[in-house]
Amino acid sequence: MTRKADKARRYGRVAVLMGGWSGERDISLASGREVLQALLRVGVDAVPIDLTMERARNLDLLGFDRAFIALHGEGGEDGTIQGCLDIAGVPYTGSGVLGSALGMDKLACKRLWAGTNLASAPYRLLASDFDPDAVAEALGLPLIVKPSRGGSSLGLTRVENVGELSDAYRRASAHPGDVFAEQWIDGREYTVAIVGNEPLPVIQIETPGRFYDFHAKYEADTTRYLCPPPLASHALIELQTLALSAFAAIDGYGWGRVDLLQDAHGETYLIEVNTVPGMTDHSLVPKAAAQAGIGFDELCLRILDTSFRSAGDQGA
Repeated sequence: MTRKADKARRYGRVAVLMGGWSGERDISLASGREVLQALLRVGVDAVPIDLTMERARNLDLLGFDRAFIALHGEGGEDGTIQGCLDIAGVPYTGSGVLGSALGMDKLACKRLWAGTNLASAPYRLLASDFDPDAVAEALGLPLIVKPSRGGSSLGLTRVENVGELSDAYRRASAHPGDVFAEQWIDGREYTVAIVGNEPLPVIQIETPGRFYDFHAKYEADTTRYLCPPPLASHALIELQTLALSAFAAIDGYGWGRVDLLQDAHGETYLIEVNTVPGMTDHSLVPKAAAQAGIGFDELCLRILDTSFRSAGDQGA
């Protein structure tokens, strides 16, 4: 047996969980297919599972040694499938129930970070009877309205004037979780991928649009990714350190991605944590890994390695 085959064999039979039933289903399928092909290329016995809600209710992973979670959003990234896999005794990639649930909820993250002196932008929780004038007075304009548990920038709206707030609230309300308005931070956007609990090179995101929305993430060819950004080494290390602190604060594990904004005064604000980031050809984690000299196939193996949580779990 070759060394490569021996390494692949230690993972046993791997279920690649993809699809799901959230608004990010199509992106999850794209991520899952890319991961599946990478694992098959290196000899891992990987099997795709399109996890619809009906299939999730009757999920049987008997015969599988571990799971690679490529599910985004509700049901797959929020601790639900992680709890099912814990009960089934199937090791899986990435964060556990707590880290996944916290990472999925932007409001929970903001509250937790505030308690650990990690800065995020000021915000106001919006109820159906909120006062648009009071929100605009408190946060200033422009501002951004978000669903607390949405992903892939779905449901986000940049609001330029008070008259747009009600429509922005309705759009966000169509997605899971509470709705909140957040102060607009005008500055540079960065992201730090984490794999094996270690930071990858920082990426700066530049888009000609109003912000890094769904179109800029998955459809546009005009979005620029600077990796590394034009920053001094100590500034890059500070961003990586802050990302690791934010990830650890929510009990994140293994791999993920932390998004940040830095204003014109150099103040840095946390945006959110993704505990199951995208793995498509537009995705940020593969871009950062490539800058570190890690190819896509090797990246998938390193993520799969995060399923080994204990000394007793060392594969078949």
